[in-house]
Amino acid sequence: MSIEKIQAAIQPVRKALLEHPLYQDMRDPEGLRLFMEYHVFAVWDFMSLVKVLQQHLCCVSVPWVPNLRPAATRLINEIVLAEESDEDGHGGYGSHYDMYHRAMTQLGASTAVIDRLLASLRSGESISAALEGAEVPPAVRRFVEHTFNVIATADLCQIAAAFAFGREDLLPDVFQKIVDEIHARTGQGLDDFQYYLQRHIALDGEQHGPMAAQLISSLCGDDPQKWQRAQDAAIAALQVRLAFWDAIHAELLRGSGTAEQALEPMKN
Repeated sequence: MSIEKIQAAIQPVRKALLEHPLYQDMRDPEGLRLFMEYHVFAVWDFMSLVKVLQQHLCCVSVPWVPNLRPAATRLINEIVLAEESDEDGHGGYGSHYDMYHRAMTQLGASTAVIDRLLASLRSGESISAALEGAEVPPAVRRFVEHTFNVIATADLCQIAAAFAFGREDLLPDVFQKIVDEIHARTGQGLDDFQYYLQRHIALDGEQHGPMAAQLISSLCGDDPQKWQRAQDAAIAALQVRLAFWDAIHAELLRGSGTAEQALEPMKN
């Protein structure tokens, strides 16, 4: 098996994501705000995929010992550098999550739910308890739980495949067009979101995408079982993303307003 075979296998679900009706129904600030309130969880939990790869492929303990996969170490450290401490467009540095959170604030999207989740995690709660305590929408919980289930396998081929094929390299170009159109039509503050997307387009297309493909090839080698697990993980990651998109689209059509408001029926 090879990267090309995985790309062929994921093509149907990737096509469904790229042609999803969500984009057509999100072409106003209200729709974009609701989308961001859900999608921020995918931006956040992506970093756990990155960091678990770093834990396994780089020495992060003391005393330090040289890693047996120096090429993989270089790849993941370069990705971590950009994802966790990129130029933030304001003369400083920040994670891509920080940039997204700032873009939400600029647009007037609520960060209440994700802020509650992170506060719970900082206090030492488990991911399961934090998701429950923060009362995240069910669609978010299913998506995040899938990510952490993949991480729990400790299978680097599966984790790397979910990272490479199921995450942020998928849609920046699509969102760039939507954000540019909304910004041009309404003049609302989308500068920070535009910058976030531009960074993803540049990094994922030119650097991180090819790096991630190299990483999978390095991890899977000539083992057909590893390649099969990588392919299954890639397909599953995209299927979960598609279900997430379906749920956000349904919420958008219901016109509930915000992720926070969507929880109200659950609280009563």
